[in-house]
Amino acid sequence: MSLHADALALLEAWAAPVPHQETLREQYVAHLRAHRDGVYRHAAPDHVTASAVVLDATADHVLLTLHAKAGRWFQLGGHCETGDTTLAGAALRESAEESGLPAHRLVVDPAPVQLSAHPVPFCRPPTLGPDDVVHHLDVRFLVVVDGADEPVVSEESLDVRWWPVDALPDPEPDLVEAVTFARARLTARVGAQSVPGTPDAEPAAGSPGSSASASNPSGSAGSAGSSRSSGSSPGGGSSRPAAE
Repeated sequence: MSLHADALALLEAWAAPVPHQETLREQYVAHLRAHRDGVYRHAAPDHVTASAVVLDATADHVLLTLHAKAGRWFQLGGHCETGDTTLAGAALRESAEESGLPAHRLVVDPAPVQLSAHPVPFCRPPTLGPDDVVHHLDVRFLVVVDGADEPVVSEESLDVRWWPVDALPDPEPDLVEAVTFARARLTARVGAQSVPGTPDAEPAAGSPGSSASASNPSGSAGSAGSSRSSGSSPGGGSSRPAAE
């Protein structure tokens, strides 16, 4: 299955949690039906991107990146690449690249937690005019860190840091909603797995006990114990653009 086919099937089947998310789901589906290259950055002016709301296993901390171009704290994520075969896999790849965390420590839930469509001025290609507006049609997934490794700043970021979910550097509504939806998903998964007789998710190849890894981005989010400390923010802003 191609990345485009995966994205279209995923969004056609996705049950949006609230009405405004359903409106976005319909917009994304229409975009993908009209543009077979709509998952790649050369699709202008709009294209689908993949992001991750990265939580620790307690669901009390979220990993954010201080984006080098925007100078704001965002969730991890960015453009899909030709080697990506699923949107969940793209989000997982971006998580590993931008956090510096070992790929086998990251577990992705295959169903989106939030959609976010927003203008991204610094993503405008030279083929468009100065008045043309590029939009990221961002699809956001829950990614859980299975372990206590600390993140490493990548060349795309000024900083990468764990933040308490109740003390975000900028509690912009879009980011707050994404974190809220992701926490609810993780809590539901953990609660279901704790019920006697509930089947556990299938472990991914090369990642015992995990339901998805960078080499197999399918399955439900898993968990492992960890603790995080808060940090001060050298910058604030919006969660909106998927990091490039």
